[in-house]
Amino acid sequence: MIESSSGKDLVSTEGSSDMEPYVGMDFESEEAAKVFYDAYATRMGFIMRVDAFRRSMRDGKVVWRRLVCNKEGFRKLRPKRSENRKPRAITREGCKAMIVVKKEKTGKWVVTRFVKEHNHPLVVTPANGRRSVLLSQTPDEKDVKIRELTAELQRERKRSAAFQEQLDMVLRDMEDHSHHLSRNIDDIVQSVREIESKRLALSHS
Repeated sequence: MIESSSGKDLVSTEGSSDMEPYVGMDFESEEAAKVFYDAYATRMGFIMRVDAFRRSMRDGKVVWRRLVCNKEGFRKLRPKRSENRKPRAITREGCKAMIVVKKEKTGKWVVTRFVKEHNHPLVVTPANGRRSVLLSQTPDEKDVKIRELTAELQRERKRSAAFQEQLDMVLRDMEDHSHHLSRNIDDIVQSVREIESKRLALSHS
């Protein structure tokens, strides 16, 4: 049985950890397919890379995913910046090994293509000797997270603007009240002066 990082069972088929992918194999989710192929890659001696995906035209959700060997494709050639610079090791060799999974109407993710053969030697390493691909977010997951954080930021900005407006209203009310008190005090002082003047005038008459 294979579990996700959250502890949920993803592939419950007996002996699934030793299974080889095949066309028609199904998973409960895209993550389950990633977990399975990542475990398969570790067992066989290569590193999985999360590759291309396609989104639904209806709701924008990912409905198709390709998982490949990390040696898939070729590195783009770039102009040399220095003659003394040590050349980078070749990490991509055009390997075709992959699986393609597609989300069906039932909600399950089904393997629609499986290429087993690699064009390079496979080196088996301990499962804990490298970082699992699930520890890093895929491009579409990053996009979702960015959208969520952007929406949260906008909400907080709106809240901040609302609080600022309320504070401004309170300050304006306090200022108006202060002016009103000042006018009342001035009126009282003026009345006291007038009364005092009248009293003095009467005392000298």
